[in-house]
Amino acid sequence: MLTTIKNAWKIPELRSKMLFTLLCLFIFRLGSAVPVPFIDSTLLANLFGSYEATLLGFMNAMSGGAFEQAKIFALSIQPYINASIIMQLLAVAIPSLERLSKEGGEEGKKKIAAITRYVTIAIALLQGFAYYKLLQNGYGGVSLIDTKGLNGVFVAFVIVFTFTAGSAFIMWLGEQITEHGIGNGISMILFVSIISRVYPAIQSLAGNYATLRWYGIAAILVVFLAVIAFIIFFDGAERRLSIQYAKKVVGRKMYGGRSTHLPIKVNMSGVMPIIFASSIATFPATIAAFFPKPESGFWLWVQENIFSPDSATYAVIYLLLIVGFSYFYTAIQFNPIEIANNLKNNGGFIPGFRPGRPTAEFITKVMNKITLFGAVFLGVIAVLPIIVGHATPGINLSIGGTSILIVVGVALETVKQLESQMMMRNYKGFLE
Repeated sequence: MLTTIKNAWKIPELRSKMLFTLLCLFIFRLGSAVPVPFIDSTLLANLFGSYEATLLGFMNAMSGGAFEQAKIFALSIQPYINASIIMQLLAVAIPSLERLSKEGGEEGKKKIAAITRYVTIAIALLQGFAYYKLLQNGYGGVSLIDTKGLNGVFVAFVIVFTFTAGSAFIMWLGEQITEHGIGNGISMILFVSIISRVYPAIQSLAGNYATLRWYGIAAILVVFLAVIAFIIFFDGAERRLSIQYAKKVVGRKMYGGRSTHLPIKVNMSGVMPIIFASSIATFPATIAAFFPKPESGFWLWVQENIFSPDSATYAVIYLLLIVGFSYFYTAIQFNPIEIANNLKNNGGFIPGFRPGRPTAEFITKVMNKITLFGAVFLGVIAVLPIIVGHATPGINLSIGGTSILIVVGVALETVKQLESQMMMRNYKGFLE
């Protein structure tokens, strides 16, 4: 990886793209330190301390800590991610959008991107207003908004507009990185947000040295490195189905007769099932956090034993949700019937299976088996922080399995893109 980056840096064109990417990421981190006006930050840390195990805690991790500090980039890229997911689901449910995304070509992609931007702004407005109401309700009955004698409606407009503008700017910044820089811009911003939480994790380990001792810290680091190796291994794992193309004679020439393969990745759905499952699993705890905690009774038991992310019941529910969403998201992305029809139309077939329906059934069977392995892999990565949390109580590492999965995935994808661009440059020089 370091060798690839070093070689890419020697190429002027790639060096310019890398510098542009670094500049954009620096602007993002700079904006993550600029506070939103009219917000009292003294009680803000105490407020989010009670929301750490909820959906708000997950959003804070994805924003690199800007969410709990009410910075202008507090919403980060969450509105854009949510908008992209909504558009993917709508493309399956609405035939016109499906045709636009598959048959519209470059113009269709531009229209889908434009609609996604509008949906992002709408979601950012809703999330910004919800954040404003959360700050208005305050901590312990004390509002965190200081109007400074100004009109309350004006203050609300400024706060919500600032959050929305920050999210829109991040979306634009990500598009600029994708177009003029290296890697996918949104992924790079998410990568930097998570990496910024590494230092607090190191501080947490250092502060608990007396409890963990050197062997405890060494064990955590070994688990951390093992998870990274595990993710790298599964990122490239795939099942290859052999494809054979029939020979056909056109005039005096013979075409076809070649063999290739159809790759089916083990982790085809990426990190999306974890994001879906996290949103749903933490939703009850998020709703409960807005109400006073009961001192005793059934609802207290439910909160502590089912909705709490530290409970075994929550871990099981979380794991089942990840498995379910893995199958759901894979079914959206991968259509065995369409692949079987394409093979049939191009004279291709899987040895041992007739073209058409038998081929589609075989691909579906293989896909279901592979998806199960990928879902279990994602579930283990996601549940591992809960297990480590029980083994090391009172220690906040700030980086969970989902974060590691995102960081490693983005790093590998960026390196692959650098390698492909260097390869294209070498071919271009050879042809010239």
